Amino acid sequence: MSNIQPFHLAIPVDDLDKCRKFYRDTLKCPEGRSSDLWVDFDFFGHQLVIHHKPREESVRAHTNPVDGKDVPVPHFGVVLKWEDFHNLVKSLREAEITFEIEPYIRFEGQPGEQATMFFRDPSGNALEFKSFKDPSRLFAS
Repeated sequence: MSNIQPFHLAIPVDDLDKCRKFYRDTLKCPEGRSSDLWVDFDFFGHQLVIHHKPREESVRAHTNPVDGKDVPVPHFGVVLKWEDFHNLVKSLREAEITFEIEPYIRFEGQPGEQATMFFRDPSGNALEFKSFKDPSRLFAS
């Protein structure tokens, strides 16, 4: 897993300035190239691009039940080191980010035990950050 290639993900945002500040200042993602319609970020070693897209009148949120919680679909995020995950939780709480699903431990005592949390960016894109005490168990069943 240590030689994983970075992914590239482009997502729509309806307020480029608010989302630029969120990813740069709240999540501490270094900013790369940009234009009037998009901004490139180093998203924890991966390339995330936010592209301006006007808000649609009817955007219907969808969730799937997981562990008795309503997990937003779609969502994306990163698997962090255990300490980095907890530092991010602290930073998000200080920034008064509203969690879609509060940080908690999933699959406790099972092979895939992990810390996880869900929250949204200012345009409503759902993010999940997670961490494994034992990273080798990422794909354990």
